Amino acid sequence: MLRSAPLLLALCWLLLLSCTSSDMAPANTGSDYMPLTTGRYIIYDVTEQRFSLTAAPVTTTYQLKETVGASYTDVTGQPAFRLQRYRRTNTQAPWQTDSLWTARLDSRMAVRTENGADYVKLIFPPADRSRWNGNQFNQFADDTYELRNVNQPYAVGAQPFAETATVVQQNDSTLVSQDKRIEVYARQIGLVYKETVQLQFCSSSPACVGKAQIDFGVRRYVRLASYGTE
Repeated sequence: MLRSAPLLLALCWLLLLSCTSSDMAPANTGSDYMPLTTGRYIIYDVTEQRFSLTAAPVTTTYQLKETVGASYTDVTGQPAFRLQRYRRTNTQAPWQTDSLWTARLDSRMAVRTENGADYVKLIFPPADRSRWNGNQFNQFADDTYELRNVNQPYAVGAQPFAETATVVQQNDSTLVSQDKRIEVYARQIGLVYKETVQLQFCSSSPACVGKAQIDFGVRRYVRLASYGTE
């Protein structure tokens, strides 16, 4: 009996290590819905319609490229990445520098700085019907975002994605305006589709109210074209 005691102790110790290792394995927080790795790039096809009171609607198409640069420490002391953005009119045209944005991740959320303003794009772990204030870190009024269709398939044109999450930033329409902002993220890729519709309808006379007659605004559709690592 005494001889078997060391063997029993060793077996118990191995079992304890196995259970502890399994319990302590890091969980998938969902941060891979917005992967940030230096050298990654995504190219988008963009279609944009602009409306104004003084001219006919103008439709433009172009490509947008976003490349993840080197990491750095931002003003909050958190690690962040530069997002160098380029634009070209078509696939044969040379890329032109467009803008420089930034992004950061932590265990709770993904934040992007776009045109000088911080937006909370995602929260972790992602779950259906989760809500948060997308303007938590900027000067704008509160804007409630909601997650839908988490871990569900989605297709952009002929490109299928097995696991995605849809962020409904706003989807509101009245007799005088429409505000629709939706972003779809795919695991291991990031943003694959974005739709922005912000329109003001005619309300200057009873005859045009409720007729969806556009005075001014924009429709913009951003669709993933390709991605990879440089």
